[in-house]
Amino acid sequence: MDASTFAAVFAALFVAHSIGDHWVQTHMQALAKGHPGWPGRLADARHVGTLTLTKLAVLLPVAVLLDLRLSAPAVALGLAVDAAAHWWADRRTTLAWLARLTGKSDFYRLGAPRTGRDDNPSLGTGAYALDQSFHHLWLLVAALVIAHF
Repeated sequence: MDASTFAAVFAALFVAHSIGDHWVQTHMQALAKGHPGWPGRLADARHVGTLTLTKLAVLLPVAVLLDLRLSAPAVALGLAVDAAAHWWADRRTTLAWLARLTGKSDFYRLGAPRTGRDDNPSLGTGAYALDQSFHHLWLLVAALVIAHF
């Protein structure tokens, strides 16, 4: 594996993640993706779909401009792994479960709104920090997959 290819792929995915998770995601997706049942699952799938397309839209020009030798199957596999992990984490109950399992429940709840409003309970909170760090881990894995094959 070429370290410079890995670094370029990771940088592109990291930037694209921030764009897709914050600029491209709609307000309704952000509110509904953690809801129970199919409405929440579908909202999460729509978010992850646009997020994955954003990552591809950023990665492809970077690969062309830097003359990276990426294989289409590796890009597809890396983005699929990242998308699956992102979808899982954004269901909210799953990441809350992981926080409980690792003893991070108090941090997960840090800064959560205490109102009955239907706000996104994760922005600017411990839950948000854990969410983003989980996503960053899977961006690393995706970049390793893409750069390795």
